[in-house]
Amino acid sequence: MTLMHYISKCFDICCLVPFKLFFVFFTFDLIAPKEEKVVLHENEEEDKCENLHDFKTGEKPCSPIKKTSTRKKAQETETRSFTCFQFEKSFNQQGNSRGHMRIHSEKKTFTCEQCGKSFNQKGNFNKHMRVHTGEKPYTCPQCGHRFAQKVHLTAHLRLHTGENLYTCSQCGKRYAQRGNLKVHMRIHTGESPFPCQHCEKSFTRKESLDKHIRIHTGEKPFICPQCGKSFTLKENFTRHVRTHTGEKPYTCQHCGESFSQQGNLNIHMRIHTGENPYICSQCGKSFSQHGNLKIHMRIHNGERPFSCQLCGKRFTRKIGFKRHMRIHTGEKPYTCPQCGKGFIQHGNLTVHMRIHNGESPFMCQECGQRFNHKISLNRHMRTHTGEKP
Repeated sequence: MTLMHYISKCFDICCLVPFKLFFVFFTFDLIAPKEEKVVLHENEEEDKCENLHDFKTGEKPCSPIKKTSTRKKAQETETRSFTCFQFEKSFNQQGNSRGHMRIHSEKKTFTCEQCGKSFNQKGNFNKHMRVHTGEKPYTCPQCGHRFAQKVHLTAHLRLHTGENLYTCSQCGKRYAQRGNLKVHMRIHTGESPFPCQHCEKSFTRKESLDKHIRIHTGEKPFICPQCGKSFTLKENFTRHVRTHTGEKPYTCQHCGESFSQQGNLNIHMRIHTGENPYICSQCGKSFSQHGNLKIHMRIHNGERPFSCQLCGKRFTRKIGFKRHMRIHTGEKPYTCPQCGKGFIQHGNLTVHMRIHNGESPFMCQECGQRFNHKISLNRHMRTHTGEKP
């Protein structure tokens, strides 16, 4: 009897129906017919499956020995490695393999309206949508950091507990996931395995390459559901969404002030710590932000990068340039809510409001008279000193 003829006969046995189903979708180790005889009936040598037609009609069920040995074989088969022909992916359990086969057999019914990507499971579709919405429902109870997926939060928590961390042998930096350590090691080795096909630039991470590619393609996959504005980078999209929601997830543990960006919280913390890491090489003055040091350096080098195209006046700071331009445009963005008068600078509006609320914060130390303008106090002081302007 040929091997295939032998297998086809065994498929007709009711006890082996599950085995038949497995054979349709998955590969398995074929056993020689001579060995299979022992499995079907340990005492048989000639007849491979006696009264085969009786199994079909139900007139004569399998003998206890046959049923036991056959089921045992089926159980052994179920514990084997089930392999998908299409992806060559292996599974230890039947349930996992069946779930995987739905990828090939089921229609992908969940389609993303933002980018057109389709999913055959709603859970995966919901996870994908967080890419577009920026939703991060999983929050670290230790530091408040938020994550889009629970598995990422679980890995992050190891940084706080110190459990099962992966440590860089070069610099000692620790990671919760082995993959992150592997990516980090490329900093030391100089490896950049992800090259751009449009230019000669290469990257250590595929995510970085994907972001870079959008420069060439102009793709902006992250679309704000509120105003329709689109973004190339997810982090820029997330920051933008907070302008609509007012969300400020980063809170100072010292004073309770909240911020929409982690970077802003880091800068704020220097108020409490007194840290000024940016030091002027000319005069030694220190600053909490690099931008402030950069502006300060213009005092020493005389740089005035902001030039008025109308009168040629130059400025060291952009805010001074913008304020100056209002003289030419007539723009007065700061309006008094009491009388409607407009002002070029917010400080001028603040001074003006003292007329309405009667505030006079500047007091003469000689006679106690109060003034709502500092310049008015200075003028008054001359009456005591005898100074002439």
